[in-house]
Amino acid sequence: MTWIKTDPPESAADDLQNAFQALKAMYPACYVSGDVLQRDADKVMASHALIPPALYHAFATYAVLLSEDLPLNRREHELIATAVSAANQCNY
Repeated sequence: MTWIKTDPPESAADDLQNAFQALKAMYPACYVSGDVLQRDADKVMASHALIPPALYHAFATYAVLLSEDLPLNRREHELIATAVSAANQCNY
C-alpha cells in the first residue's frame, strides 16, 4: 500500500498505459507474468505513476539491468535482491 495517490489501472491515462505497456515489452519474459498493471508488486510502479515519463525512465533502467544478454540469471537477481533487502532490514 502506498501513501501516494494512485489511480486504479483501468482508469489510468493513456500516457501511463503506454508507459506500462512499453516497460512490459522491455522486461525479460520470466519477469512479466499476467497484466503488469494488475499485480500487487506493481504498487511500487503505481506510486511513480503521477509522472509517467519519470516512471518509464526509472523502470526502463531496471529492465536493461535484467537483460537476458547480461551474465546474471533470474536466480542470481533474486539472491542479490534478498541480500540487499536483508541488509536494509526490509520485511518484504
